[in-house]
Amino acid sequence: MARKNSPTISQAELYPPPDEPTRDELDDARVLDLDVEQESPFLRGQKRVSVRRGSLPKKTATRLTWAAVALVVVVLSGIAVGALYHYGERSWRFRVESSDDIETAGLENVSRAQVMEVMGGDIGRNIFFVPLAQRKTQLEQIPWVESASVMRFVPNRLKVEIHERTPVAFARVGSRILLIDSGGTLMELPGAGKKKYSFPVILGMNPGEPLSTRAPRMKIYNDLVSQLDSSGAHYSQDLSEVDLSDLDDVKVTANNPQGEVLVHLGSSNYLERYKIYVAHVQEWRQQFDKLESVDLRYDRQIIVNPDLHGAVKPAPLSVSAAKAAMAAGVKPAALITHAVVGPKPLPPPVVVPGKVAVKPAASKKVVKSSHHKAAVKKAKGKNSAPPKTVVQAKATPPPSPAVKSSVALATKPAADAGKTKKPSPAITKGQDHP
Repeated sequence: MARKNSPTISQAELYPPPDEPTRDELDDARVLDLDVEQESPFLRGQKRVSVRRGSLPKKTATRLTWAAVALVVVVLSGIAVGALYHYGERSWRFRVESSDDIETAGLENVSRAQVMEVMGGDIGRNIFFVPLAQRKTQLEQIPWVESASVMRFVPNRLKVEIHERTPVAFARVGSRILLIDSGGTLMELPGAGKKKYSFPVILGMNPGEPLSTRAPRMKIYNDLVSQLDSSGAHYSQDLSEVDLSDLDDVKVTANNPQGEVLVHLGSSNYLERYKIYVAHVQEWRQQFDKLESVDLRYDRQIIVNPDLHGAVKPAPLSVSAAKAAMAAGVKPAALITHAVVGPKPLPPPVVVPGKVAVKPAASKKVVKSSHHKAAVKKAKGKNSAPPKTVVQAKATPPPSPAVKSSVALATKPAADAGKTKKPSPAITKGQDHP
């Protein structure tokens, strides 16, 4: 039996609890644990190993490698090109052997001989040494050539393409008749039977004058033709000559079965003035014995058969030039050399029994004038009749809308002694024309 008086040992005394840490020690341990957890777990088991690094970064080394490769390629390419150039320079395969290796295109009025005069020096030359730009400039100096192009084709061919000028009229320059384009460039007539044109002949072109002088005249001619053909009547085809010697007075020679008529059109409104001529030409032929010229430059009056003071007499054509002009389509009326009628008396007339005719030197047309008739009558011992005069009578416009304009009247000397022909009545126009 246990003794009751002995003290009892409690469980707490037999197994004493461990000492509990203080609050401060627990807080410090937590802080340490948190600091350990923030460290990367991959660094705990790693061992630092020393790495040997180069002097250049990896990207820079890659770029240098590609640059070296590119440089090698360029050098090899240069060597190849140099070898090809040397081969092309020395090889006979690239030489223009003959004129058969020079091809031409677009030739109509330009002959192949004219082209070969420019390109012939390149025969036997290496094709790569032919100066194409220089040959183009030389070809464009041919009058008929408006533009040219020169191309090379490997191994040894050249091709020349020509674009020719378009003529718009004939031009009488000195004792020759040439073709002329809208800009004023003169061109030789085509070969016989090659091509014919239906153009009037332009007068007033002087030999040796520059292109800058002919260009303004051609501008007026282009305007004249444009106006005459604008209504669809194609009046320009009725003209055999266009005189541009005076830019303020454009004169045209109109073809007519009864004889050519010189028409003064002034410097503007060519179509309206030419329509007046077309409308009244038959009436004037019935009223006057001979209709040679009409002046339509003035408002409300028309002058019939005016004197041609200061007219330029072109040089006569040679037989060969006349034949070439007719073969090219020049109208026969434009080939006649007309005499000048002026205030001064002409050389003494040639009197033929039964008729009176005057034939001045170097003239191919018989001209009759008042001065000649007076000289003839004086030679015969008769009293000379007064010369032919032109009367300009201005009519007063009536109240009606229609305006009547007077026409210059021509009186003719008496054909027989003691007889005098009265002047014809004034021609009435329906309206004013500028």
